[in-house]
Amino acid sequence: MSDKVQQLKDLVFKEVNSSSVHLVEISHRIHANPELGFEEHKACAWLSEELDRYGYSVTANPGGLETAFIASAGTGPLVMSICAEYDALPEIGHACGHNIIAAAALGAAKALVGLVDDLNMTVKIMGTPAEESGGGKIEMMQRGIFDGVHASMMVHPSAVEADRMDCIAGKHLDIHYVGKEAHAAGFPQAGVNSQDAMTVAQVAIGLLRQHLYPWEMIHGIVTKGGDAPNVIPSDTRGKWIIRADTLAQLELLEPKVRACFEAGAVATGAKLEIVEATKTYSEFITDERLATLWVKNAQDLGRVFTNETEGRLKASTDMANVSLKIPAIHPMLGINSLPAVNHQPEFAAACITPIADQAILDGAVAMAQTVVDAASDMKIREYLFERASRSI
Repeated sequence: MSDKVQQLKDLVFKEVNSSSVHLVEISHRIHANPELGFEEHKACAWLSEELDRYGYSVTANPGGLETAFIASAGTGPLVMSICAEYDALPEIGHACGHNIIAAAALGAAKALVGLVDDLNMTVKIMGTPAEESGGGKIEMMQRGIFDGVHASMMVHPSAVEADRMDCIAGKHLDIHYVGKEAHAAGFPQAGVNSQDAMTVAQVAIGLLRQHLYPWEMIHGIVTKGGDAPNVIPSDTRGKWIIRADTLAQLELLEPKVRACFEAGAVATGAKLEIVEATKTYSEFITDERLATLWVKNAQDLGRVFTNETEGRLKASTDMANVSLKIPAIHPMLGINSLPAVNHQPEFAAACITPIADQAILDGAVAMAQTVVDAASDMKIREYLFERASRSI
Protein backbone atom coordinates (compact mmCIF):
# COMPACT_ATOMS: atom_id res chain seq x y z
CA MET A 1 0.00 0.00 0.00
CA SER A 2 1.38 3.41 -0.94
CA ASP A 3 1.84 6.17 1.62
CA LYS A 4 -0.81 8.23 -0.16
CA VAL A 5 -3.41 5.49 0.07
CA GLN A 6 -2.66 5.00 3.75
CA GLN A 7 -2.98 8.72 4.36
CA LEU A 8 -6.39 8.75 2.66
CA LYS A 9 -7.53 5.77 4.71
CA ASP A 10 -6.34 7.46 7.89
CA LEU A 11 -8.38 10.52 6.92
CA VAL A 12 -11.43 8.29 6.48
CA PHE A 13 -11.01 6.90 9.97
CA LYS A 14 -10.64 10.35 11.53
CA GLU A 15 -13.58 11.82 9.65
CA VAL A 16 -15.99 9.05 10.60
CA ASN A 17 -14.99 9.04 14.24
CA SER A 18 -15.21 12.83 14.46
CA SER A 19 -18.86 12.45 13.40
CA SER A 20 -19.60 9.44 15.60
CA VAL A 21 -22.03 11.12 17.98
CA HIS A 22 -24.13 12.53 15.16
CA LEU A 23 -24.13 9.30 13.14
CA VAL A 24 -25.37 7.37 16.15
CA GLU A 25 -28.04 10.01 16.76
CA ILE A 26 -29.27 9.64 13.16
CA SER A 27 -29.39 5.85 13.55
CA HIS A 28 -31.40 6.08 16.76
CA ARG A 29 -33.73 8.70 15.26
CA ILE A 30 -34.55 6.45 12.29
CA HIS A 31 -34.97 3.51 14.66
CA ALA A 32 -37.45 5.48 16.76
CA ASN A 33 -39.48 6.46 13.69
CA PRO A 34 -39.99 3.23 11.71
CA GLU A 35 -41.53 3.65 8.27
CA LEU A 36 -42.67 0.95 5.85
CA GLY A 37 -41.44 0.56 2.29
CA PHE A 38 -42.12 3.49 -0.05
CA GLU A 39 -43.37 5.45 2.99
CA GLU A 40 -39.95 6.40 4.41
CA HIS A 41 -40.46 10.16 4.06
CA LYS A 42 -38.78 11.14 7.33
CA ALA A 43 -35.69 8.97 6.92
CA CYS A 44 -35.30 10.01 3.29
CA ALA A 45 -35.51 13.69 4.21
CA TRP A 46 -33.11 13.40 7.16
CA LEU A 47 -30.45 11.63 5.11
CA SER A 48 -30.86 13.97 2.14
CA GLU A 49 -30.47 17.02 4.37
CA GLU A 50 -27.28 15.64 5.89
CA LEU A 51 -25.78 14.79 2.51
CA ASP A 52 -26.60 18.25 1.20
CA ARG A 53 -24.86 19.71 4.24
CA TYR A 54 -21.80 17.55 3.51
CA GLY A 55 -21.55 19.06 0.03
CA TYR A 56 -23.22 16.40 -2.09
CA SER A 57 -25.49 17.28 -4.97
CA VAL A 58 -28.76 15.66 -3.94
CA THR A 59 -31.44 14.61 -6.42
CA ALA A 60 -34.81 13.96 -4.84
CA ASN A 61 -37.51 11.73 -6.29
CA PRO A 62 -35.27 10.05 -8.93
CA GLY A 63 -37.27 8.11 -11.47
CA GLY A 64 -40.46 9.22 -9.74
CA LEU A 65 -39.69 7.29 -6.54
CA GLU A 66 -40.68 9.68 -3.76
CA THR A 67 -38.62 8.12 -0.97
CA ALA A 68 -35.48 7.51 -3.00
CA PHE A 69 -32.59 9.92 -3.52
CA ILE A 70 -29.23 10.14 -5.29
CA ALA A 71 -26.41 12.18 -3.75
CA SER A 72 -23.33 12.73 -5.92
CA ALA A 73 -19.84 14.09 -5.27
CA GLY A 74 -16.95 14.33 -7.71
CA THR A 75 -16.66 14.20 -11.47
CA GLY A 76 -14.10 11.41 -11.99
CA PRO A 77 -14.73 8.61 -14.49
CA LEU A 78 -14.92 5.80 -11.91
CA VAL A 79 -18.38 5.79 -10.32
CA MET A 80 -18.97 3.82 -7.13
CA SER A 81 -22.17 3.82 -5.14
CA ILE A 82 -23.03 3.12 -1.52
CA CYS A 83 -26.61 2.08 -0.87
CA ALA A 84 -28.64 3.21 2.12
CA GLU A 85 -31.72 1.29 3.21
CA TYR A 86 -34.14 2.71 5.77
CA ASP A 87 -37.47 0.89 5.58
CA ALA A 88 -38.84 -1.00 8.58
CA LEU A 89 -41.01 -4.06 9.12
CA PRO A 90 -44.72 -4.00 10.05
CA GLU A 91 -45.33 -4.04 13.81
CA ILE A 92 -41.75 -4.89 14.84
CA GLY A 93 -40.06 -1.81 13.38
CA HIS A 94 -36.34 -1.87 12.64
CA ALA A 95 -35.91 -5.57 13.37
CA CYS A 96 -33.54 -5.88 10.42
CA GLY A 97 -31.37 -2.94 11.43
CA HIS A 98 -31.84 -0.67 8.46
CA ASN A 99 -31.18 2.26 10.77
CA ILE A 100 -27.59 0.95 11.02
CA ILE A 101 -27.36 0.57 7.24
CA ALA A 102 -28.48 4.16 6.67
CA ALA A 103 -26.17 5.67 9.28
CA ALA A 104 -23.16 3.68 8.05
CA ALA A 105 -23.78 4.87 4.49
CA LEU A 106 -24.00 8.43 5.79
CA GLY A 107 -20.70 8.05 7.65
CA ALA A 108 -18.95 6.70 4.57
CA ALA A 109 -20.35 9.60 2.57
CA LYS A 110 -18.98 12.11 5.05
CA ALA A 111 -15.54 10.51 4.87
CA LEU A 112 -15.36 10.33 1.07
CA VAL A 113 -16.72 13.72 -0.01
CA GLY A 114 -13.36 15.44 0.43
CA LEU A 115 -11.36 12.66 -1.26
CA VAL A 116 -13.11 12.30 -4.61
CA ASP A 117 -10.67 14.54 -6.48
CA ASP A 118 -7.63 12.72 -5.08
CA LEU A 119 -9.25 9.43 -6.11
CA ASN A 120 -10.35 10.75 -9.56
CA MET A 121 -13.82 9.34 -9.08
CA THR A 122 -17.48 10.02 -8.47
CA VAL A 123 -19.22 8.78 -5.32
CA LYS A 124 -22.97 8.25 -5.33
CA ILE A 125 -24.92 7.67 -2.15
CA MET A 126 -28.14 5.99 -3.20
CA GLY A 127 -31.20 6.11 -0.99
CA THR A 128 -32.99 2.88 -1.81
CA PRO A 129 -36.52 2.43 -0.41
CA ALA A 130 -38.59 -0.67 0.23
CA GLU A 131 -36.00 -3.43 0.45
CA GLU A 132 -38.16 -5.56 2.72
CA SER A 133 -40.98 -6.10 0.27
CA GLY A 134 -41.07 -3.54 -2.52
CA GLY A 135 -37.83 -4.14 -4.41
CA GLY A 136 -36.83 -0.49 -4.47
CA LYS A 137 -33.40 -1.14 -6.00
CA ILE A 138 -34.96 -3.20 -8.79
CA GLU A 139 -37.33 -0.32 -9.53
CA MET A 140 -34.36 2.05 -9.56
CA MET A 141 -32.40 -0.15 -11.97
CA GLN A 142 -35.37 -0.47 -14.30
CA ARG A 143 -35.67 3.31 -14.35
CA GLY A 144 -31.97 3.71 -15.27
CA ILE A 145 -30.83 5.11 -11.93
CA PHE A 146 -27.95 2.63 -11.62
CA ASP A 147 -26.77 3.25 -15.18
CA GLY A 148 -23.15 4.38 -15.29
CA VAL A 149 -22.29 3.00 -11.85
CA HIS A 150 -19.24 0.71 -11.92
CA ALA A 151 -19.60 -0.91 -8.48
CA SER A 152 -21.89 -0.76 -5.48
CA MET A 153 -21.82 -1.77 -1.83
CA MET A 154 -23.70 -1.65 1.43
CA VAL A 155 -23.50 -3.19 4.89
CA HIS A 156 -26.14 -5.07 6.87
CA PRO A 157 -26.34 -5.92 10.59
CA SER A 158 -26.63 -9.54 11.62
CA ALA A 159 -26.10 -11.73 14.65
CA VAL A 160 -22.62 -12.73 13.42
CA GLU A 161 -19.89 -11.22 11.23
CA ALA A 162 -19.65 -12.36 7.60
CA ASP A 163 -18.09 -11.07 4.40
CA ARG A 164 -21.37 -11.67 2.56
CA MET A 165 -25.03 -12.46 3.00
CA ASP A 166 -26.20 -15.94 1.99
CA CYS A 167 -28.68 -14.67 -0.56
CA ILE A 168 -31.25 -16.74 -2.39
CA ALA A 169 -33.82 -15.79 -5.01
CA GLY A 170 -37.31 -14.92 -3.82
CA LYS A 171 -40.75 -14.02 -5.14
CA HIS A 172 -43.74 -12.56 -3.25
CA LEU A 173 -47.21 -13.76 -4.18
CA ASP A 174 -50.55 -12.32 -3.02
CA ILE A 175 -53.24 -15.02 -2.88
CA HIS A 176 -56.97 -14.25 -3.06
CA TYR A 177 -59.77 -16.80 -2.95
CA VAL A 178 -63.36 -15.68 -3.63
CA GLY A 179 -66.19 -17.92 -2.46
CA LYS A 180 -69.81 -17.30 -1.50
CA GLU A 181 -71.34 -16.37 1.86
CA ALA A 182 -74.03 -18.45 3.51
CA HIS A 183 -75.29 -19.16 7.01
CA ALA A 184 -72.74 -21.64 8.37
CA ALA A 185 -75.39 -23.66 10.26
CA GLY A 186 -78.63 -23.01 8.41
CA PHE A 187 -77.58 -23.14 4.76
CA PRO A 188 -73.96 -24.33 4.52
CA GLN A 189 -74.76 -26.08 1.24
CA ALA A 190 -75.40 -22.67 -0.34
CA GLY A 191 -71.91 -21.38 0.43
CA VAL A 192 -68.46 -21.70 -1.14
CA ASN A 193 -65.83 -21.65 1.61
CA SER A 194 -62.82 -19.60 0.51
CA GLN A 195 -61.07 -20.33 3.79
CA ASP A 196 -61.26 -24.06 3.05
CA ALA A 197 -59.54 -23.35 -0.26
CA MET A 198 -56.62 -21.77 1.58
CA THR A 199 -56.54 -24.71 4.01
CA VAL A 200 -56.30 -27.19 1.14
CA ALA A 201 -53.49 -25.12 -0.38
CA GLN A 202 -51.58 -25.01 2.91
CA VAL A 203 -51.88 -28.78 3.32
CA ALA A 204 -50.63 -29.27 -0.25
CA ILE A 205 -47.69 -26.93 0.39
CA GLY A 206 -46.88 -28.84 3.57
CA LEU A 207 -46.73 -32.07 1.58
CA LEU A 208 -44.70 -30.43 -1.19
CA ARG A 209 -42.01 -29.47 1.32
CA GLN A 210 -40.94 -33.14 1.52
CA HIS A 211 -39.72 -32.85 -2.07
CA LEU A 212 -37.88 -29.51 -1.87
CA TYR A 213 -34.16 -29.02 -2.17
CA PRO A 214 -32.53 -27.82 1.09
CA TRP A 215 -32.26 -24.22 -0.19
CA GLU A 216 -35.89 -24.02 -1.34
CA MET A 217 -38.45 -22.47 1.01
CA ILE A 218 -42.17 -21.66 0.99
CA HIS A 219 -43.67 -19.52 3.74
CA GLY A 220 -46.65 -17.25 4.15
CA ILE A 221 -49.46 -15.84 6.23
CA VAL A 222 -53.25 -15.65 5.96
CA THR A 223 -54.19 -11.98 6.13
CA LYS A 224 -57.95 -12.52 5.99
CA GLY A 225 -59.99 -15.65 6.61
CA GLY A 226 -63.53 -14.51 7.17
CA ASP A 227 -65.53 -12.07 9.26
CA ALA A 228 -67.76 -14.16 11.53
CA PRO A 229 -67.79 -17.83 12.57
CA ASN A 230 -71.43 -18.29 11.57
CA VAL A 231 -70.89 -17.00 8.01
CA ILE A 232 -69.23 -19.12 5.33
CA PRO A 233 -66.20 -16.96 4.41
CA SER A 234 -66.22 -15.65 0.85
CA ASP A 235 -63.04 -13.57 0.99
CA THR A 236 -59.76 -15.21 2.03
CA ARG A 237 -56.37 -13.67 1.37
CA GLY A 238 -52.75 -14.47 2.07
CA LYS A 239 -49.20 -13.34 1.39
CA TRP A 240 -46.60 -15.93 0.46
CA ILE A 241 -42.92 -15.99 -0.43
CA ILE A 242 -41.22 -18.72 -2.41
CA ARG A 243 -37.43 -18.94 -2.42
CA ALA A 244 -34.80 -20.97 -4.22
CA ASP A 245 -31.04 -20.94 -4.63
CA THR A 246 -31.15 -19.18 -8.00
CA LEU A 247 -33.62 -17.55 -10.35
CA ALA A 248 -33.41 -20.67 -12.51
CA GLN A 249 -34.37 -22.91 -9.59
CA LEU A 250 -37.13 -20.50 -8.57
CA GLU A 251 -38.60 -20.77 -12.05
CA LEU A 252 -38.83 -24.55 -11.58
CA LEU A 253 -40.34 -24.32 -8.09
CA GLU A 254 -42.99 -21.67 -8.76
CA PRO A 255 -45.35 -23.80 -10.90
CA LYS A 256 -45.43 -26.46 -8.16
CA VAL A 257 -46.44 -23.86 -5.58
CA ARG A 258 -49.05 -22.33 -7.86
CA ALA A 259 -50.49 -25.81 -8.36
CA CYS A 260 -51.02 -26.09 -4.60
CA PHE A 261 -53.11 -22.92 -4.60
CA GLU A 262 -54.99 -24.10 -7.69
CA ALA A 263 -55.79 -27.33 -5.84
CA GLY A 264 -57.61 -25.30 -3.19
CA ALA A 265 -59.76 -23.68 -5.84
CA VAL A 266 -60.52 -26.97 -7.57
CA ALA A 267 -61.44 -28.71 -4.31
CA THR A 268 -63.84 -26.02 -3.08
CA GLY A 269 -65.09 -24.23 -6.16
CA ALA A 270 -63.65 -20.92 -4.99
CA LYS A 271 -62.19 -18.55 -7.55
CA LEU A 272 -58.42 -17.95 -7.30
CA GLU A 273 -56.36 -14.88 -8.10
CA ILE A 274 -52.56 -14.88 -7.77
CA VAL A 275 -50.73 -11.56 -8.04
CA GLU A 276 -46.97 -11.09 -8.03
CA ALA A 277 -46.71 -8.57 -5.21
CA THR A 278 -43.17 -7.32 -5.86
CA LYS A 279 -40.30 -7.66 -8.26
CA THR A 280 -38.50 -11.00 -8.11
CA TYR A 281 -35.32 -10.95 -6.02
CA SER A 282 -32.31 -12.82 -7.45
CA GLU A 283 -29.36 -14.70 -6.05
CA PHE A 284 -26.29 -12.60 -5.11
CA ILE A 285 -22.99 -12.71 -6.99
CA THR A 286 -20.39 -11.33 -4.58
CA ASP A 287 -17.47 -9.56 -6.24
CA GLU A 288 -14.48 -11.34 -4.73
CA ARG A 289 -12.03 -8.49 -5.42
CA LEU A 290 -14.10 -6.00 -3.47
CA ALA A 291 -14.92 -8.57 -0.78
CA THR A 292 -11.21 -9.20 -0.19
CA LEU A 293 -10.61 -5.48 0.26
CA TRP A 294 -13.57 -5.24 2.64
CA VAL A 295 -12.40 -8.10 4.86
CA LYS A 296 -8.89 -6.63 5.22
CA ASN A 297 -10.26 -3.21 6.17
CA ALA A 298 -12.80 -4.68 8.58
CA GLN A 299 -10.18 -6.87 10.24
CA ASP A 300 -7.89 -3.86 10.65
CA LEU A 301 -10.70 -2.29 12.67
CA GLY A 302 -10.89 -5.33 14.91
CA ARG A 303 -13.88 -7.01 13.28
CA VAL A 304 -13.66 -10.79 13.70
CA PHE A 305 -14.95 -13.14 11.00
CA THR A 306 -15.89 -16.68 12.04
CA ASN A 307 -17.20 -19.77 10.31
CA GLU A 308 -20.24 -19.93 12.57
CA THR A 309 -23.49 -20.84 10.86
CA GLU A 310 -25.79 -20.12 13.81
CA GLY A 311 -27.20 -16.63 13.42
CA ARG A 312 -26.05 -16.27 9.78
CA LEU A 313 -28.71 -14.55 7.73
CA LYS A 314 -29.94 -16.55 4.72
CA ALA A 315 -32.56 -14.49 2.97
CA SER A 316 -33.39 -12.47 -0.14
CA THR A 317 -32.57 -8.86 -0.94
CA ASP A 318 -32.97 -6.54 -3.91
CA MET A 319 -29.26 -5.71 -3.59
CA ALA A 320 -28.73 -9.14 -5.13
CA ASN A 321 -30.32 -7.92 -8.36
CA VAL A 322 -27.80 -5.08 -8.39
CA SER A 323 -24.99 -7.66 -8.13
CA LEU A 324 -26.14 -9.29 -11.38
CA LYS A 325 -25.69 -5.95 -13.16
CA ILE A 326 -22.51 -4.57 -11.59
CA PRO A 327 -19.81 -5.73 -9.13
CA ALA A 328 -21.24 -5.53 -5.62
CA ILE A 329 -20.71 -6.61 -2.02
CA HIS A 330 -23.12 -6.95 0.91
CA PRO A 331 -21.08 -7.73 4.06
CA MET A 332 -22.75 -8.47 7.39
CA LEU A 333 -21.84 -6.57 10.57
CA GLY A 334 -22.15 -8.74 13.65
CA ILE A 335 -23.85 -6.98 16.57
CA ASN A 336 -23.56 -9.84 19.09
CA SER A 337 -27.32 -10.26 19.33
CA LEU A 338 -27.66 -14.04 19.74
CA PRO A 339 -29.98 -15.68 20.51
CA ALA A 340 -31.88 -12.82 18.86
CA VAL A 341 -31.73 -12.83 15.06
CA ASN A 342 -33.08 -10.65 12.27
CA HIS A 343 -36.85 -10.01 12.13
CA GLN A 344 -37.35 -10.53 15.85
CA PRO A 345 -38.34 -7.74 18.26
CA GLU A 346 -35.27 -8.61 20.32
CA PHE A 347 -33.08 -7.92 17.29
CA ALA A 348 -34.72 -4.53 16.88
CA ALA A 349 -33.74 -3.76 20.47
CA ALA A 350 -30.18 -4.92 19.75
CA CYS A 351 -29.87 -2.43 16.87
CA ILE A 352 -29.49 0.55 19.21
CA THR A 353 -27.02 -0.96 21.68
CA PRO A 354 -23.42 0.27 22.06
CA ILE A 355 -22.23 -2.72 19.99
CA ALA A 356 -24.62 -1.78 17.20
CA ASP A 357 -23.51 1.85 17.41
CA GLN A 358 -19.89 0.75 16.97
CA ALA A 359 -20.94 -1.33 13.96
CA ILE A 360 -22.18 1.89 12.33
CA LEU A 361 -18.76 3.47 12.64
CA ASP A 362 -16.84 0.36 11.60
CA GLY A 363 -19.16 -0.18 8.64
CA ALA A 364 -18.73 3.42 7.52
CA VAL A 365 -14.94 3.31 7.81
CA ALA A 366 -14.56 -0.08 6.11
CA MET A 367 -16.84 0.89 3.22
CA ALA A 368 -15.05 4.20 2.64
CA GLN A 369 -11.63 2.56 2.92
CA THR A 370 -12.69 -0.13 0.46
CA VAL A 371 -13.68 2.60 -1.97
CA VAL A 372 -10.26 4.22 -1.47
CA ASP A 373 -8.50 0.90 -2.10
CA ALA A 374 -10.53 0.10 -5.22
CA ALA A 375 -10.16 3.57 -6.71
CA SER A 376 -6.41 3.61 -6.02
CA ASP A 377 -5.66 0.20 -7.51
CA MET A 378 -5.19 0.51 -11.29
CA LYS A 379 -5.90 -3.19 -11.87
CA ILE A 380 -9.22 -2.95 -10.04
CA ARG A 381 -10.13 0.27 -11.84
CA GLU A 382 -9.42 -1.38 -15.18
CA TYR A 383 -11.43 -4.43 -14.14
CA LEU A 384 -14.43 -2.25 -13.18
CA PHE A 385 -14.25 -0.29 -16.44
CA GLU A 386 -13.97 -3.53 -18.42
CA ARG A 387 -16.96 -5.04 -16.62
CA ALA A 388 -18.99 -1.93 -17.41
CA SER A 389 -18.11 -2.14 -21.11
CA ARG A 390 -19.35 -5.76 -21.19
CA SER A 391 -22.68 -4.86 -19.61
CA ILE A 392 -23.55 -2.07 -22.02
